Amino acid sequence: MEPSSTRRRLLRSAGVAGVAALGGCVSGRGADSSDPTETAADGAATEQAGTATDQCETSTEAEYTPAAELSPPESLEEWLADANGYGEPIRAAPPETEIVVGHPTDGGLAFDPPVVKIRPYTTVRWRWTGHGGPRNVVSLDGTFDSGRPNAQKNTGYHYVFTEPGEYAFVSEPQREEGMIGAVIVTEALDSGNEDVDQWLYEVDNFDGTIADLTAEDAPTVTVGAEGNGGNFAFDPPAIRVSTGATVTWEWTGEGGAHDVVFEDADVGSGDVVADAGATFEHAFDEPGTYLYVCRPHEGIGMKGAVVVE
Repeated sequence: MEPSSTRRRLLRSAGVAGVAALGGCVSGRGADSSDPTETAADGAATEQAGTATDQCETSTEAEYTPAAELSPPESLEEWLADANGYGEPIRAAPPETEIVVGHPTDGGLAFDPPVVKIRPYTTVRWRWTGHGGPRNVVSLDGTFDSGRPNAQKNTGYHYVFTEPGEYAFVSEPQREEGMIGAVIVTEALDSGNEDVDQWLYEVDNFDGTIADLTAEDAPTVTVGAEGNGGNFAFDPPAIRVSTGATVTWEWTGEGGAHDVVFEDADVGSGDVVADAGATFEHAFDEPGTYLYVCRPHEGIGMKGAVVVE
């Protein structure tokens, strides 16, 4: 089967790595200084030569034959059960995220994280650790392919995902050893408010809808609602209210201690609170977009927004 033009370019670029592997590591350019072979916003891939170091592995493989048949799994969840280091998908913020290639786990070397969840037009970068021998990154549906497996530390490869879908991928030499992963591309957010979309990008209970509560004088937001892997969400995560409305945040008592702290305004609920029924109120007298977080759980996506009209 004739390789794609991208694969052919990557094979040529990776040829140096193959020669180096035969005779031991050689010095090379750093990942940041290498020349990209191709890059585009519509889903093209870029491969970069890594820095060869004394941590590189050696290989006697002089030829590389791509897998003849790779096809997407019928059930991504069942297939990922065999992935080393597998856990909940990590929601990756724009514009790019990194996956480490060759991360040690109790079950063996893995992609880290093995699964990421992103929005369209996010760049995913894979970076080689240099551990465990030659490896590559190949999607099962043929969408992307880093080419010849190699073992050079800091080898880099990236792909810009533009279409929603589930993209299972493997390192071909270690596929049967659990070196598998996936990129899940969700639908793009389009609430009509760019600040809100960017702020709530990682919030898994935000679907791009800003709840219209402009008819209510005292709208309520739940603190500790289900979301982000537990009771770590505001519900609704984004609301639209009228100028002069007083918003009340009410605690469920679930998910540990929470607070409400605004980003660009001197507004906050004070100390973290875990008691069910606790409340915090704030009157919004000026139009604008107000972004806030729960400080203890900001890193897992407990964020919210109030749009005042």
